[in-house]
Amino acid sequence: MPDDLHALPPLDALRAILGPAGLLTSPEDLAPYLSDWRGLYTGEAMALLRPASTEEVSACVALCAKHGIAVIPQGGNTSMVGGATPESRPGQVILSLARMNRVREVDALDMTMTVEAGLVLTRAQEVAAEHGCLFPLSLGAEGSAMIGGLLSTNAGGNTTVRYGNARELMLGLEVVLPDGGIIHGLRRLRKDNTGYALRHLFVGAEGTLGIITAAVLRLFPALRETVTALCAVPSEDAALSLFRRFRAADEGAVRAFEYMSGTGMGMVFKTIEGTALPLSNPVNHYVLVDLTASREGAGLRSLAEHVLEAALIEGEIEDAILAESEAQRASLWRLREEHPEAQKRTGANVKNDVSVPVSKVPEMIRRCSDALREMIPGSRPVPFGHLGDGNIHMNLVQPEGMDPAAFLDRSHDIMDCVNAIVRDLGGSFSAEHGVGRLKTDMMEEWRGGAELAAMRAIKAALDPRGIMNPGKVLPGG
Repeated sequence: MPDDLHALPPLDALRAILGPAGLLTSPEDLAPYLSDWRGLYTGEAMALLRPASTEEVSACVALCAKHGIAVIPQGGNTSMVGGATPESRPGQVILSLARMNRVREVDALDMTMTVEAGLVLTRAQEVAAEHGCLFPLSLGAEGSAMIGGLLSTNAGGNTTVRYGNARELMLGLEVVLPDGGIIHGLRRLRKDNTGYALRHLFVGAEGTLGIITAAVLRLFPALRETVTALCAVPSEDAALSLFRRFRAADEGAVRAFEYMSGTGMGMVFKTIEGTALPLSNPVNHYVLVDLTASREGAGLRSLAEHVLEAALIEGEIEDAILAESEAQRASLWRLREEHPEAQKRTGANVKNDVSVPVSKVPEMIRRCSDALREMIPGSRPVPFGHLGDGNIHMNLVQPEGMDPAAFLDRSHDIMDCVNAIVRDLGGSFSAEHGVGRLKTDMMEEWRGGAELAAMRAIKAALDPRGIMNPGKVLPGG
């Protein structure tokens, strides 16, 4: 940072670093960045920083560190737990990565793509496809979510069962530390056993240890064959049995395995225009299966038909449909992807992003549903999500006619009810959404003792002034 900037007031110095387009201070410009998309949190900030390079991020963070100004990194602002929303206190700036959206390099031989943190996920998918490759991360917010935020939250999504979470899709990172220092870790290596794997500290840290500015992403061969099936199943146990059956037939072919309840599907049909059940009759449990292969002639349709026929004989399915076209495949996936919007249109709802061992998913769904109905009579449990990796969104929609505010006042009671069962089953209170602001109070009970102490020590070592995304992840900090 040039010495003459130290003599300027902080905002003037930041403006000198970023230029007129890189720093916004008007209430109108700031408003979209001060609230999370769910409307749970609203905070304040004295400026929005919009750097266009890693060097600008570094200079801004160094200046903020000097003046004790908190920095809230923000990507697409799609966090489900308020992880990118500032607190309601003075002395903060939001740092948006949106202008840092370049693809720096694609190597189709190495199967890697080096991108900046502000690149939107759909664009990353498109660029990979343009080079005959696949970037497999896929989730509902992919049209807005940015690579930096996805890595900072270790995002999951629909394809985790096959490709893993965001952490498994990253080889190297470029990170700006809380003092402005830069870790130049954009290595494309599959093997690099040279000390601590620092890159893994920042994946899942939700911007509390530094700001991811670029990443080396793993690519995969493009998909040549895809088969999608929607199945009506008689129970949660039958859904798990069907998953085992597909996995035994060809584990490498199972790209996604999603569970939806009859209640959730009914909300989709009722509130989302253009949706309809493509099966003979509504049931209480559904499964969406995606099979894919990177070679043509893989015989996936034959495999799916064979598995479904055997499952029908064994009573594991009651009905099923295989998509006959890409349009029909998209319509089947839409039934799954519209679940959050359908719940929002149905009434106030509380979201529980939890995970248990895959074998415990049926028990978790049943026990949580029963406990929630008993806690709030007339409430509507809407479990759905990634059965194949044990991550079910155990959501609850308000009873019809209940005051939404009164229902939401019981949010933490609802989460505690679900979490008690999840903990009994050896699970986690946050599977893929992170901790953010919403769940910091749970960390002491779930990750206390030596585990939480180690996290605090890492935070103190890297961010001794506590300027990096305060109020997130760690309780009291």
